[in-house]
Amino acid sequence: MPVRSGDDVVRVRQRVRALAVEIGLGLVDQTKIVTAASELARNTLDYGGGGDVLLEIVHAGMRKGLRLTFEDQGPGITDIEQAMTDCFTTGRGMGLGLGGAKRLSNEFHI
Repeated sequence: MPVRSGDDVVRVRQRVRALAVEIGLGLVDQTKIVTAASELARNTLDYGGGGDVLLEIVHAGMRKGLRLTFEDQGPGITDIEQAMTDCFTTGRGMGLGLGGAKRLSNEFHI
């Protein structure tokens, strides 16, 4: 899915929620993954100049989950460890985005 505008961020949220419901995630887990997806889509747009997200249903035995892969062609993150700390921001936000998205995820890789 493209992430080129604020409307695309909304579409990512909607599609992630639909997939979460489809695979049977409960309301709490739906909310977690939609929140993480929203933050990462917004970062893709604001800091990466836009990009794409690949949404995949994954299976691990009897379990199902979602893998969200965000990609952009922005300048990159100079110091990933610092960027993952709460209250660090290079923009106007509160600096909770990447760390928050990681806490909401079972697995998180940059």
